[in-house]
Amino acid sequence: MMKEDIRTVFKKDPAARGVLEVLTCYPGLHAVWIHRIAHSLWLRELWFCARLLSHINRFLTGIEIHPGAKIGSRFFIDHGSGVVIGETSEIGDDVHLYQGVVLGGVTLQKKKRHPTVGNHVMIGAGTIVLGPIVIGDGARIGAASLVIHDVPAEAIAVGVPARLGIGFSGKEIQELTDNKLPDPIAEAFKFLGKQIETLEKRMAEVEQQQGIKVELDQYVEEKKREIMRIFSSEGEFSVGAGI
Repeated sequence: MMKEDIRTVFKKDPAARGVLEVLTCYPGLHAVWIHRIAHSLWLRELWFCARLLSHINRFLTGIEIHPGAKIGSRFFIDHGSGVVIGETSEIGDDVHLYQGVVLGGVTLQKKKRHPTVGNHVMIGAGTIVLGPIVIGDGARIGAASLVIHDVPAEAIAVGVPARLGIGFSGKEIQELTDNKLPDPIAEAFKFLGKQIETLEKRMAEVEQQQGIKVELDQYVEEKKREIMRIFSSEGEFSVGAGI
């Protein structure tokens, strides 16, 4: 299993150059190995020893994994600092987490209160996943998102709160990187913009037929163009381009 973990590091991090480097310089790998020992103690009801080892793990790696959390094979935490995984979390195989990810709970009751993450899931840096929700197999969560609802298998979720991106195949989803994930809010703005343009053209045709002349509000037109530029795929935020 340890050899499999090392191979996973080489597969998921192009910065890895040698086995010695991986063994000594990857806190995410160390955190997983220590967690496995802590989890085995937890299953034997040696709760204090398990929590103590988990606390030592946090001190050494900057990663907090409750010993009660269930984690599958080939789990990889990239960079790792600030990752928190709660007690009733369940994580499948081939899951990839980046730094700052939180799998947290939203209730004080002693029941299932943390997320269940399926196989082949990627969760971007700074993302918070709250409650006993389910992240389906093959899903990808964009960086700095807040996930409070279930995410279907082979889906993309981005934003605060996270919304689903649609129109992608499973293969396309696996090939997408954080900087290429879609923005569902921007897609909605673009769709509404196109609908508005269609309605404006129809209104202009009706006004022309009726001989009605309407002066356009230049300020409104400028703001509309500015908003559509910002939310277009080519648009970029710039100083002074606030809405």
